Amino acid sequence: MKTLRFCLAALPALVVAAPAHAYWEFGHQTVARIAYANVAPRTRAAIRRILADTPKLDTPTCPATTIEGASTWADCVKPLKTAEGKPRFGYAYNWHFQDVNICAPFSLEEACKDGNCVSAQIKRDVAVLKDKRAGAKERAQALVFLIHFVGDLHQPLHAGEKGDKGGNDVAAAYGVYSPKRFNLHSVWDGTLAERAITSGPSLVRRYSPAEKARIARGGVDDWSRESWQVAHDVVYASALHGDPCGPTPAKVTLDDATVAKIVPVARLEVERGGLRLAKLLDEALG
Repeated sequence: MKTLRFCLAALPALVVAAPAHAYWEFGHQTVARIAYANVAPRTRAAIRRILADTPKLDTPTCPATTIEGASTWADCVKPLKTAEGKPRFGYAYNWHFQDVNICAPFSLEEACKDGNCVSAQIKRDVAVLKDKRAGAKERAQALVFLIHFVGDLHQPLHAGEKGDKGGNDVAAAYGVYSPKRFNLHSVWDGTLAERAITSGPSLVRRYSPAEKARIARGGVDDWSRESWQVAHDVVYASALHGDPCGPTPAKVTLDDATVAKIVPVARLEVERGGLRLAKLLDEALG
């Protein structure tokens, strides 16, 4: 839903970087780098060839010729307008998330009506990349969308929520920072993801075949359900300090102890996103 700029060294929970836009500038780039490090050489070469065609998208203010640029392109182009002043990529707004109620049985039917959700678009992008008859511009756009959307799917509040716009309507105090600066969505988008990525060894590395097989098993619907479950079991449960389906107050507090407990979950979501993106890229291009 949003973009993020975050660069935080591994610091105690009390000291966090000021938020920029949202989860996925540094986060999306990390997911993309993990994937790029773990695809087959043939896939990596195909990625480079297709990204070389991204200038055909005619978005010079949002270059996507590198894996990092490609990972944030879908957010970068949101403000772009047509000559008539209308959002140029407004049709893609709902493709970044799927509002599945965490307090009802899991179902993508309503959230993905007419294909307007993140998981449906991931499947569509893979199909376009597999299609050798697709045009260069079409394949370039499918690739940059795919790289971004797999990251989005692994931010739990892009996969599950409680009628609160993915936590955007819930003010959140984070450590020493007041709720005037954050909402629940921006915490998971930003400062929490920053800390998770920069805590411990680098997530960007070559993973073993066993690690990849374990983390990347399943498919897009399985990953959707899993991310939705994380929203239920971790995001809302930690914010409400109990029943995730209980009434959500206008303001929640994530104290230092709570943040320390959920950092490993946020870190795992980035790792999952990267290795699952690698799997999809190998399937589509390798």
